[in-house]
Amino acid sequence: MPQSPLTDLEGLAAVITDGMMLAVPKDSSGVAMAATRVLARRGVRGLHLVCVPTSGLQAEILIGAGAVHTIETSAVTLGEFGPAPRFIEALRDGSLRILDSTCPAVYAGLQAGQKGLPFIPLRGLLGTDVLANRPDWKVVDNPFTPGDSIAVLPAIRPDVALFHAALADRYGNVFIRREREVLLMAQAARRTLVTVEEITDDNLLEDDARAGAVLPAIYVTRIALAKHGAWPLGLLDRYPIDETALTRYASMARTREGFASFVADWPDQQRAAA
Repeated sequence: MPQSPLTDLEGLAAVITDGMMLAVPKDSSGVAMAATRVLARRGVRGLHLVCVPTSGLQAEILIGAGAVHTIETSAVTLGEFGPAPRFIEALRDGSLRILDSTCPAVYAGLQAGQKGLPFIPLRGLLGTDVLANRPDWKVVDNPFTPGDSIAVLPAIRPDVALFHAALADRYGNVFIRREREVLLMAQAARRTLVTVEEITDDNLLEDDARAGAVLPAIYVTRIALAKHGAWPLGLLDRYPIDETALTRYASMARTREGFASFVADWPDQQRAAA
């Protein structure tokens, strides 16, 4: 019998070690915030964080905890709750290396990783300042039409993809609903870690109504039960974002002491919200 992918939060987070490339989804696509807190408290260091294609609170927490060396993203923002204070401070003091990207470029790089390609072309970058600031992106001649320039980007092949979902089964299949970018992340990454609200004994791939929106177990390394595991962010059809908590974070995280206090009080705040 294959080994069960089911574990606890600490066992899941233990897969992520110093220096890894970690892919995470945007705030609305299922963010594993409970696992993020475990990583921050454990003191992981030197991560290359790939935001698919943007991030907000998750990147903020990891940056504030000193876990991130490099971030590859098209944006880091708290949206309507304001700028991301730990991200901004890290940029100003030079402690964070940023690889400026675009949404199409992040997706394209992951698609190359998904398909096992060394690189992928993307025409829309030609003439942009983003291209000028990425020496790892090249402009070459189209081999089929001499004189026709095309940008090429290296594949993005994360060591780990991490996200949160509503449901998984004990066989390792994960119901991802309409969030196709987490499917892309999982297929591009070497390992995939998923926290979930619920685990069922039923095989999700045998459910005709759900099977088309299931990430098969072949792409999943570990699964951990984490109820309300996206808090204070929301999860589609389960619970909304906690606006009070995000407003509090945006205010407290302006200082390092306030940031540390928010992270320390996380369990109590989450229990109160649930």
